[in-house]
Amino acid sequence: MKILKQTQEFILDTLFPIQCVSCGHPNIWLCENCLQKIQLLSFQLCPQCEQLITQNGRLCSFCKARGAPLDALVVATRYKEGSVSKLVHLYKYNFIEDLSAPLGKLLAKALLDSGSAVPDMIIPVPLHSRRLRWRGFNQAEFLANYIGFNLTPGYAIPILGNVLKRIRYTPPQMKIKDYFQRGKNMRDVFSVAAGPLQLKNKTILLIDDVATTGATLFECAKALKQNGAKKVCAAVIARQEME
Repeated sequence: MKILKQTQEFILDTLFPIQCVSCGHPNIWLCENCLQKIQLLSFQLCPQCEQLITQNGRLCSFCKARGAPLDALVVATRYKEGSVSKLVHLYKYNFIEDLSAPLGKLLAKALLDSGSAVPDMIIPVPLHSRRLRWRGFNQAEFLANYIGFNLTPGYAIPILGNVLKRIRYTPPQMKIKDYFQRGKNMRDVFSVAAGPLQLKNKTILLIDDVATTGATLFECAKALKQNGAKKVCAAVIARQEME
């Protein structure tokens, strides 16, 4: 595993020399100046219908009445804002682990600006073991670690990386263009390894990099609530529009 990681790093350093993806400043993937230029969203939408502006990205009253499983979703910025799409692509598909820090900063600031309550625990959206072996790391877990240690300085929020399990391998959501097929692709994909007592009456923050239809987050929230969670919110860097 170590040799594979070193080989990946060598190839990446050769093909993708480290420089700010926005301005080209050497030895850093995103310089502080360019990070500050990325505009956070000034409002949040209902995570289910995406039609109504709601406080802290909560469900609108209509979607709440319909029993949507995810209570709220905070989206940090637009996918096409500045260099965000390129950063996410490098982070997710070119295995640039170092990008978890600047992307984590965006996510933490968005959560603070939204006024969301501090959760009891943070859970990253899991990868299937097959994809984890190929990628070498779970990008959502790296982001969750950053949020857990930096959202509330002086108090580390517990991060439970082994609670949710992806029990079925599925095609990547990015490759599925149809909205309803994306929902079907994620149906009953997740299970909970922890006992209900560990989650009972807890407020949980789910972390992922990007959402589109929200199907992955909704299925995670459903599994957690079926196992005792009181409230499940989520935060992502951006919400990508369907093509």
